[in-house]
Amino acid sequence: MCIICANIPAVAAVGAKVSASQLGQPEEKRKPIGRITGIIIGLLMIGSAIYHTLRWRE
Repeated sequence: MCIICANIPAVAAVGAKVSASQLGQPEEKRKPIGRITGIIIGLLMIGSAIYHTLRWRE
């Protein structure tokens, strides 16, 4: 598994942990961790698709 593909579940796990740790705070003070995690996972998936597409062209 390449480093980009290996980071996708790692980012999801860290995002879930950080999001769960904020549940004790008032809703006004919580950061949008779920949205940030989703954006990072999306960027990793796009990067992975581009990397694997270019790798197989060679």
